[in-house]
Amino acid sequence: MSHHGIDKSKLSETDIISKFVLPAIKDVGWDDLTQIRQEVKLRDGKVVVRGTVASRLKVKSADIVLYHKPSMPLAVIEAKANKHEMGKGMQQGLDYARLLDVPFVFATNGDGFIFHDKTGLCNATLETQIALEDFPTPEQLWQKFCIWKGYTEQQLPIITQDYYDDDSGKTPRYYQLQAINKTIEAVSSGQDRALLVMATGTGKTYTAFQIIWRLWKAKNKRRILFLADRTALIEQTKKGDFQPFGTAMTWSKNRTVDPAFEIHLGLYQALTGPEEHQKAYKQVSPDFFDLIVIDECHRGSAAEDSAWREILDYFSSATQIGLTATPKETNEVSNIDYFGDPVYTYSLKEGIEDGFLAPYKVVRVDIDIDLQGWRPTKGQVDKNNEIIDDRIYNQKDFDRSMVIDERTHLVAQTITNYLKRTDPMAKTIVFCNDIDHADRMRRALINLNPEQYQKNEKYVMKITGDDELGKAQLENFTNPKKAYPVITTTSELMTTGIDAKTCKLVVLDQNIQSMTKFKQIIGRGTRIDDKYNKLWFTILDFKKATELFADERFDGEPVKIINTTPAEVEDPDVNIEGDDYTPTEIDGSELIHEIPPEADGGFNNSNDQPWTDFEPTDDQEVKITKFHVNGVTVKVMAERVQYYDTDGKLVTESFKDYTKKALKKQFASLDEFTKKWNDSERKQAIIDELETAGVLWDALEQEVGKALDPFDLICHVVYDQPPLTRRERADNVKKRNYFTRYSETAQMVLSNLLEKYADVGVQEIENKNILKLEPFSEIGRPIEIVKKGFGKPADYEQALTELEAEIYRIG
Repeated sequence: MSHHGIDKSKLSETDIISKFVLPAIKDVGWDDLTQIRQEVKLRDGKVVVRGTVASRLKVKSADIVLYHKPSMPLAVIEAKANKHEMGKGMQQGLDYARLLDVPFVFATNGDGFIFHDKTGLCNATLETQIALEDFPTPEQLWQKFCIWKGYTEQQLPIITQDYYDDDSGKTPRYYQLQAINKTIEAVSSGQDRALLVMATGTGKTYTAFQIIWRLWKAKNKRRILFLADRTALIEQTKKGDFQPFGTAMTWSKNRTVDPAFEIHLGLYQALTGPEEHQKAYKQVSPDFFDLIVIDECHRGSAAEDSAWREILDYFSSATQIGLTATPKETNEVSNIDYFGDPVYTYSLKEGIEDGFLAPYKVVRVDIDIDLQGWRPTKGQVDKNNEIIDDRIYNQKDFDRSMVIDERTHLVAQTITNYLKRTDPMAKTIVFCNDIDHADRMRRALINLNPEQYQKNEKYVMKITGDDELGKAQLENFTNPKKAYPVITTTSELMTTGIDAKTCKLVVLDQNIQSMTKFKQIIGRGTRIDDKYNKLWFTILDFKKATELFADERFDGEPVKIINTTPAEVEDPDVNIEGDDYTPTEIDGSELIHEIPPEADGGFNNSNDQPWTDFEPTDDQEVKITKFHVNGVTVKVMAERVQYYDTDGKLVTESFKDYTKKALKKQFASLDEFTKKWNDSERKQAIIDELETAGVLWDALEQEVGKALDPFDLICHVVYDQPPLTRRERADNVKKRNYFTRYSETAQMVLSNLLEKYADVGVQEIENKNILKLEPFSEIGRPIEIVKKGFGKPADYEQALTELEAEIYRIG
């Protein structure tokens, strides 16, 4: 097939796109600037960790995405070189279409298009072939799209309102766009309650901002309240994602709601209270707000008897959107009862698979007395001369009703050893049982790290609700630019909403009963920060908490539990041990203990009991008898390391195992693999392809030992073949004496290429610029070398292919 005298079959995919595909779509009216985007990267590339090495898998980009407007993707076009079948890219295209939630996919090789139309509006056939010149116009696709979605005339202005674009190049990621679009569809069709479930670290606030922006700009919602339950969250939001609202926005402090503004940021505590005069929200009429967005709505606001629910009930005519990472379903609280089923869910597992969230490595440490229990001798007294109740104390009791100094020391020693081995400046959060425990843990860590403490006494800080000095350091801890504090000990304050992007170590020395809380704590580590080289994190678990990973509810749908367990078990569905458990805090302890001084209207919590749903501060714990002993021998019994695997399970394996598993899926046998390798004209292409399939070359080389060719690395690791080094392969080629059929110049070039292969590998000899380098440059310029030794460029390419065939010849 020729096109202006070009042999189409020789054209690359890129040429097919520029010479055939783009002209075909522009000819029917698609606008180059606003409607056509090329090379759209939808995922980031999953991070895989083994040992202390991490690597990102390579990801493909969608060749072309067509948009009605930047906020509305419509179709995916996947192109291949002309030597392929026209529909070869279809499955890849369908995968991108699923992420973008669009019904139209086109696959092409430059001869025409295979058109996949999910709407079924034209005819019953899903996939039809159309000529290049018959590509649908923007109007045709948009109309079909609207009919397929069932949009009404009234919805269109809202649906087509663009998202906010600050020209910085930041656009919503594919799942954020789906979350925004699905919420706007729901709201514009008249749905008045909506729930959005997005894993911690996936940009809930940015998504909320874009939803509010579009509804506000389309004049569909005029007065909007963004509700949160912590000062830090509102400060973060106001300075961060919500900044573009500018002067239209106000933070309702000091118990006032100022009707002059359109966008209100509000703290529950500042808008309501037990006394009538504290109910600031009543200063405006019930129909004042037409949209309320509730951040972290799993924390109490949906409970029917919650003091905070009254705000939502008062403005019940407003559209209300709840945002959460962990929908809460117990018989006291149900987000789903209140908001309805989620309009969109993006889970931790999806986030890690897509490479937007950091995977984790779990180091589980078992301490002898935790497993075997500890019993005092008869009549033994503790440090305060109290007689210790005679019973067996186990993992649940330590640092709750029984403090053993040596255990605290051992935990601190294990943390210190881990940091010294990896990176002593890695930001670390240690979750303790209560404030007293956090205090002792801080002291133990300082005593074990005197040289770090000498350098900067903020190396270890306790950050809890009762400690103003510690709380003041929270911002420095979460700021990647600030090195200190490095280690923080906490009990409740840092479980949620704290955006610690560069946190690399999460230590669990806390009895975690609740799945919601466990997910929130894990969420402290899942953010990725490429700039600061934070791609994964470690969980150091002393309390078997990570067994919750194996629970299908960890990343599954929340199930509503109806049971008759006493109310004090805060999430009765996750009593891991199955035995009685004594709560040490007021029920609701999973909520956050921070009463911002400016918000509580002078509410004095030391002697007044707060109203039901108010967050207990850290120092309002139910007092429990605590024994404090020392002189106990404590040691680590076992330590095991596991890694996050493809389906969210924890596995114990090396990079070798991981590669073996990934490749056995691709090529069942050694023959299949060698055939693919030898058929591939250039090895670089297959090396890249294997990388996309999950082979992490650097990490594998480190584990196996250096001088192996990618081919031998795979044969050895996956198919247990004895490996040949590159040098051995090169020597075998020399022995065969196959060079003699070439001219003298050609022989010189080929033997130099063989040497290069032995030194640096096959990728190097395929490098386009190799002939410009020493020793080739001594023979002449690349063009001269090719002419003198081989004739025309194609003959040189042929000789290179033959050389590679010799290198990989078997027998």
